[in-house]
Amino acid sequence: MIHTLPKGLVTVIRKVFYLLPTRFRFLARRIYYFPIDLIDGVLGRRHKYQPRKGKIFIGSGDFIKLGKGHLSKLILLTGLKPNHNVLDIGSGIGRTALPLTEFLDKEAAYEGFDVTKEGIEWCNNKIHRDFPNFSFTYVNLGNDLYNNSMNTAANYKFPYTSNRFDVSFLFSVFTHMQPDEVFNYLKEIERTLVIGGRCLATFFTYDDQTEQKILNNELDLNFPFEMGNYRLMSKNVISANVAFKNEFLLRMIDESNLKVENVIDGFWKTISTDDNEYQDIYILRK
Repeated sequence: MIHTLPKGLVTVIRKVFYLLPTRFRFLARRIYYFPIDLIDGVLGRRHKYQPRKGKIFIGSGDFIKLGKGHLSKLILLTGLKPNHNVLDIGSGIGRTALPLTEFLDKEAAYEGFDVTKEGIEWCNNKIHRDFPNFSFTYVNLGNDLYNNSMNTAANYKFPYTSNRFDVSFLFSVFTHMQPDEVFNYLKEIERTLVIGGRCLATFFTYDDQTEQKILNNELDLNFPFEMGNYRLMSKNVISANVAFKNEFLLRMIDESNLKVENVIDGFWKTISTDDNEYQDIYILRK
């Protein structure tokens, strides 16, 4: 929805939104979408496992369509199979979990975790109740966009055994994390993947040419604050959106003992297509 508005207006809305305390950002979204949610509820236009728009904190767009698009990318790019065990890092409010309920076998295990308690509670109440092989875990980690906590993702150990998952994925998670947090998660991804397992992760990444476009404000998103090997959209909310310099990200991936199999630029910096993801896709393999 927000990308259909004039770029200048989008920037203003973001700045105002980021000025709000964390708990009020969720409230603001509920108020904004209340009329639509009311109409959808009265007319029965909402999927059984689709939350109200006001409860969705993971971005705009068609919830069902985007989730199905994520599943298609996982199948195509990671070789995801119905019998695979999968880890959804930053599972949000179940957007990708939902189509997986129709794809994964009952014997396959889905594990998801997120720093937003409300999203985990919704997923456990709606999805886990009907699909017991789908489990969702709340982790109380600090993120100034989503969760106020003193605990840091920079030293968080995933609550899963080593060599557990065939496929891991993160949609729009690393775009809200600082470098030390990303590096720790990459190492944990490597630890919990099986040998030959793959991870699909999305980032905002830039090279010298892209950085010049950022400086010229030519892209759909802008990252005006240069922090050395990464750039921030906001200094007030450092997790709002984060872009990483290509070579810096590749070095972190290499030091995590993961291999890059494929990189697909997102349409935030190229030409939009129906098949492209907004963010840059990295396929990593153990």
